[in-house]
Amino acid sequence: MIVESQKQTADAIFSEVVPAGDYFLKVVKAGQTFRILDLEGNQAADTLFYNADDVSERYSAMDTIREQGNVYLTAGTRLLSNLGNEMLTIVADTCGRHDTLGGACATESNTVRYDLEKRCMHACRDSWMLAVAEHEELGLTKRDITHNINFFMNVPVTAQGGLTFEDGISAPGKYVEMTTAMDVIVLISNCPQLNNPCNGYNPTPVEVLIWN
Repeated sequence: MIVESQKQTADAIFSEVVPAGDYFLKVVKAGQTFRILDLEGNQAADTLFYNADDVSERYSAMDTIREQGNVYLTAGTRLLSNLGNEMLTIVADTCGRHDTLGGACATESNTVRYDLEKRCMHACRDSWMLAVAEHEELGLTKRDITHNINFFMNVPVTAQGGLTFEDGISAPGKYVEMTTAMDVIVLISNCPQLNNPCNGYNPTPVEVLIWN
């Protein structure tokens, strides 16, 4: 569902451009709104959410899908934790839908899906592992890397119940905006994937903005 935001970029209290293949890690306070902006189009932003006060509570694709009765995320979707608590709500979305089934790229999956020689290519899991290692103060470990959302990624469900990776449905300037219901750790891997159409075979930057 397309819902445009009323927020002005000039009023944002925070803004950061995240290069392709890099990670973004920040605590967004309860009641704040943040936006992920697809600057050049067809970029996938693989995102994890954690309760900043207790990282054992984190985003759950299973609980979110079950409660909303839809495998796609868009404006109005409540993002639930593994404890069934609301973590965030998508309040604006100019892309239309986002994937929470396809998972994140890893060296292992690159090998299985594409070729043995792809194993050493940079992947989203590498970015998350680097973020965890460089920010030990948050109490995260590799065991905490679980369900993620692939913002802007197009992963249709086939009639047989399978998943396919297709050309993105995003475009330059498209965005998704969320309001937090608790203090949330936001961990984004700005996907470096070159082997499927999720990034248009050309990873590009995204921008993160935050409003009070």
